[in-house]
Amino acid sequence: MIVITGANGQLGQLIVTELLKSTPPSSIVAAVRDPAKAANLAALGVQVRKADYSDPATLDAAFDGARKVLLISSSEIGQRVAQHRNVIDAAKRAKVDLLGYTSVLHADSTPLALAAEHEATEELLRASGLACTILRNGWYFENYTAGLGGALAHGALLGSAQDGRISAATRGDYAAAAVAALGATSPEPVYELAGDRSFSLSELAAELSRQAGKEVPYKDLPEADYKAALLGAGLPEWLASLLSESDAAVAKGALEDNGGTLSRLIGRPTTPLSAAVALALAK
Repeated sequence: MIVITGANGQLGQLIVTELLKSTPPSSIVAAVRDPAKAANLAALGVQVRKADYSDPATLDAAFDGARKVLLISSSEIGQRVAQHRNVIDAAKRAKVDLLGYTSVLHADSTPLALAAEHEATEELLRASGLACTILRNGWYFENYTAGLGGALAHGALLGSAQDGRISAATRGDYAAAAVAALGATSPEPVYELAGDRSFSLSELAAELSRQAGKEVPYKDLPEADYKAALLGAGLPEWLASLLSESDAAVAKGALEDNGGTLSRLIGRPTTPLSAAVALALAK
């Protein structure tokens, strides 16, 4: 039995869907904080179990009978290490054969501020005594393409990444990688996962302009000004801080990786920039 935690999140749902291509639904557990909000997963035939990262008792019940567990990192920044520790401890009690974890690209060396909790979690995994595989995911295309409608409306794509390059892939690409790693005979301890071809935000703006038939330039801002613009657009403080800090780290090379591990793992090229933009504009 394979347990996917955080299964009703954007990445989690894609992983469950991908897993169903090779695994009977009865052998999949979608572990979610609120089962009432996972009716769509239950409709797929998978087991839905309650699993709250902050409530160890729910984790023990969710992991009952599990051979493999994928810990999708918590979205609650500042609480992640304690929550992840609970999941790791529950996996130990369940004596799982493999514990996977979604980390961040180059977690042990990146200037990304959000990597600190991932690195701490990786240390807990290494100390757990369990067989573990760490999926160091690069940036999601969706982190940028979700805002392309706003860029079109306002006539500019804003950011603070200068000419830094981003080796992004779609959530679907990373979902396929997670399933491939979970199904591998001998999964690697760490996978550095990133898109095949990197791009700058200027290149993203150029591709948007080409497909939309409207000139949308990239406007680079100081980090504080970019955060202010995000707040002005209605984003919550934590998300505006995350995005502006991450863009500043992009300028330092934080999200570029040319290793090709992701495409090798999933057995196909990763989604190109043009396709990601086209998909966003079609919505």
